[in-house]
Parts: sequence; C-alpha cells; structure tokens
Amino acid sequence: QVRLVESGGSSVQAGGSLRLTCAAPRSITSVFNPTTLGWHRQVPGKEREFVARITSSGVIDYADSVKGRFTISRQNARKTVYLQMNSLKPEDTAVYYCAREGPYGWDSWGQGTQVTVSS
Repeated sequence: QVRLVESGGSSVQAGGSLRLTCAAPRSITSVFNPTTLGWHRQVPGKEREFVARITSSGVIDYADSVKGRFTISRQNARKTVYLQMNSLKPEDTAVYYCAREGPYGWDSWGQGTQVTVSS
C-alpha cells in the first residue's frame, strides 16, 4: 500500500508557527487524485484524532480545537498537502499524520512527524 510522507515537524514555543508537508511518492498519482486528504494527530496513550481534511474540489473541514489557527491546503500538481499551523499551543504537541480518505476509511498513513510546543 502507498504510504504518504510527512515532514516539517519541529519544536517551537507557544504562539509560534509551523508548516507541515505531506507528499506522495513520485511514482504514484492515484493516491492524490481524486481523493480527500487529511491530517490527524496522536499523543502517546491517547487515540489518534482528526485535525483537518480537504477534498479534491477544495472543500475543507477542521476540528473545533484548531479552527482559526490551522489552514490545510493542497497542490495536486505537486501531489502535496500542507498544514499551516499558527498560534500554536502546548496542547497541539503530538505526532502529526497525513492520510487519504479511501472507500473504507482513512488509509495510506505516513510515518508521522513530531510537533512539540513548549510554554
């Protein structure tokens, strides 16, 4: 199965910004078009939670906890989806994953990228 690749995680102070990137392997196009892509996050000991999704036509959905602070976008030509995170809070600390919304749920999970926000 195709696995997406996340990058951009880092350690920042509260109030800072980060941009996460999720890319599909060069040889694979089907995982991007047409499909909904999304970001999720997970803290050790807790379930993975939804953060944001974007459909192939650009319809966007956010979790209430990130509305107004995070922005998801995609560039189909580059097979890339982004998550711009502003006004970061310590509670945003997590491993962030991107995935594709397939017919049976989310799949093509990447390995994750760590985001740490210090107060």
